[in-house]
Amino acid sequence: MNARSVQPAPEFEVAEWLSTDGPTSLAALRGKVVAVYAFQMLCPGCVSHGIPQAKEIRRTFGRGDVEVLGLHTVFEHHAVMGRAALQAFIHEYRIDFPVGIDRPAPKGPIPLTMTRYSMQGTPTLLLFDRNGVLRHQLFGRAEDMQVGALIAQLAAEAPASVVCDDGACRIGL
Repeated sequence: MNARSVQPAPEFEVAEWLSTDGPTSLAALRGKVVAVYAFQMLCPGCVSHGIPQAKEIRRTFGRGDVEVLGLHTVFEHHAVMGRAALQAFIHEYRIDFPVGIDRPAPKGPIPLTMTRYSMQGTPTLLLFDRNGVLRHQLFGRAEDMQVGALIAQLAAEAPASVVCDDGACRIGL
């Protein structure tokens, strides 16, 4: 048996979840492939491509296999992209998946999850495997066929058994 160390993906720093009955976490979604779209309401690429692609992922893949989340990660125009505006945006764009509000940094414009994941901007697509490991991070416009192929590949993988001790977490390959 061949094994490799696995670095568990850090949880998101979310101030609040919208369009869901309660908070969610990567740990709670283990066993599913998770597609997370980091976006801003005033980002043209997010509105024209990112949000529609996230909605298409939600429609295309079974919810038992793939979960879609949004992460509103605001690093500009803070004053006009608050919670109330985001709720109206979610309603108008008929976003039917949970959307987390990235927690603002105590100092500076870059929110905490955006910093934690070293995102370059929006839109950013994060793809996690069934074990909660970040496998792909795509910045900017991601082609539909590429994204579909990456998700299908992750969905076809069986969840590996994860063994953790004080030194590391390992998956059996």
